[in-house]
Amino acid sequence: MTASQPLADYLAEWSLQSGISVEVWALPKQPLPALIAEIVHGTIRDVLQEVERQPSARTVSIALTVAAGRLRLTVRDDGSGMSAEVLEARLRGRRAEVAGLGGRLTVNGLRGEGTTTSAVFPLGRRPRMPSFLA
Repeated sequence: MTASQPLADYLAEWSLQSGISVEVWALPKQPLPALIAEIVHGTIRDVLQEVERQPSARTVSIALTVAAGRLRLTVRDDGSGMSAEVLEARLRGRRAEVAGLGGRLTVNGLRGEGTTTSAVFPLGRRPRMPSFLA
């Protein structure tokens, strides 16, 4: 996914390449601040790479909503339920980026029931740049 490629286009392309269906529940109508958009897109890309590692995943659902001054990202798959600890370890860098923006990233996985990755970002405040992005 590139900065100029819209998220919906990326998701459609990923679905075709992976053979995993993508349900888009919601995307914001307004543009996101550039740094937040970059980290959100990167987080989605990283989570989808992990979903591809699960041979049982058939569908991924994605919601990206803005309400009450916050952006909420939810990515849920119907795979075999990856260990939350394993996925959190693989997303350690993304978690640091999200935290640098004043947000949080969580992972919940249940064996046989899929995995849900969520991130919440505050909007309208000046983000603290993680040292590795400065």
